[in-house]
Amino acid sequence: MSVRTRLAPSPTGDPHVGTAFVALINYLFAKRNGGQFILRIEDTDRARSTPESERAILEALQWLGLHWDEGPDVGGPHGPYRQSDRLSFYTRYADELLAAGHAFKCFCTADRLDAVRMEQRQLRQPPGYDGHCLTLRSTEAAELEAAGTPYVVRLKVPREGSVAVQDLLRGEIVFEWRTVDMQVLVKSDGWPTYHLANVVDDHLMGITHVMRGEEWISSAPKHALLYQYFGWKMPALAHLPLLRNPDKSKLSKRKNPTGILFYQRMGYLPEALLNFLGLLAVPPLEGEEIMDLPTMVGRFVPEHISVGGPVFDVPKLDWLNGRYLREKLDAAQFGERVRDWALNKEYLGKIAPLAQSRIERLSALGPLLAFFFAGRVDVDVAQLRAGKLDDAELKAGFTQALERFEALPEWNVAAIDGTIRAIADVMGKKVRDLVRPFYVAITGRAQSVPLYDSIVILGRDIVRERLRYALEVLGRAK
Repeated sequence: MSVRTRLAPSPTGDPHVGTAFVALINYLFAKRNGGQFILRIEDTDRARSTPESERAILEALQWLGLHWDEGPDVGGPHGPYRQSDRLSFYTRYADELLAAGHAFKCFCTADRLDAVRMEQRQLRQPPGYDGHCLTLRSTEAAELEAAGTPYVVRLKVPREGSVAVQDLLRGEIVFEWRTVDMQVLVKSDGWPTYHLANVVDDHLMGITHVMRGEEWISSAPKHALLYQYFGWKMPALAHLPLLRNPDKSKLSKRKNPTGILFYQRMGYLPEALLNFLGLLAVPPLEGEEIMDLPTMVGRFVPEHISVGGPVFDVPKLDWLNGRYLREKLDAAQFGERVRDWALNKEYLGKIAPLAQSRIERLSALGPLLAFFFAGRVDVDVAQLRAGKLDDAELKAGFTQALERFEALPEWNVAAIDGTIRAIADVMGKKVRDLVRPFYVAITGRAQSVPLYDSIVILGRDIVRERLRYALEVLGRAK
């Protein structure tokens, strides 16, 4: 049987460098074994999934040079490759589980479930469903359903014994069934949860090896049970370590830039970023840290992946990217990369209209627009403080913006304007008084081209990094 791996991201935000790491491992394993690498979009979270995020995932992975054999954009024999287009499959298999008695309908209200969780916390018991509807007689369930009572479909889980799951990186992992929750498989709106859709799709798509982040370890017994109930062979599992900061804390977008497209926007070369991620899983030969993708494929062995958590060391990435810029590009190639990065028609086309009405000569463009071509900008704390907000209010405004910008489902002028107005309203401040320090934090100047348009063009991760830096500057200031 041919090896088949997959990447199955949820389109619910900017694509993370952790996703790139998981994608690379799946790609390397598949290609090392002469197999196929599949991309599947898991968009069953209707409240958070967006077409914008899906486009960003495709763009980011294509920019890195990781190309899939089957996927939503290239098709393939096991499609569709977007879960929202596969609902009939999940309905069919959920009905099979119900008919076989391996799942049950749960009519518990949100209030009841909240009360159960609260009682479990008070008694210091592990959280989980208490099995209330498991003992409903079929006639009772039918009456509730006929009356239009909302329900979910839950997985029936043994309450005694244990299950052993084999992990390619971690060996045998044993789970006590009493610690495994009776997972919701189908929500009250009829849409599947990750767990049902994931297992059904991996089986139907012939996935032989599931290599995913270690945050999914706790899902392994639920998935093993589903494979058992369906009578299917479970793919081999490998739970990959999460990327870490140098202090070993989890690499988090709340603390650091984590978006793949942030590194594109910062001027890193895709082959350098891919090489850097590869070094976290593929040991280089002595003195040969530069590796292209075919070299990584040839050297890849899963056992070399450390489960301790590889460190995403930005200074090391800078060093490696610098080597690529100096050693791998001649002058003409370097000029082409600069053009592709930010001096291209598309990017300049967004910026030029903002500057046209504000200059008398073209030579004024440099100082006016320099912040569009920078990572961090110089932030003068005196300029931050020049308005009507004190330090505590500045910090509150920037912190709220960090959180609210991250949560925005769409990144456009209307959304940015609404966010700033909402922050001003919460703080009891005039919008114009709040906007001034944002100009300083984002552009490095008290006045510049239109702020909201600039924020949209710069992108979410660059803007959040500049707000973090402004907070850092305020924290250092006396």
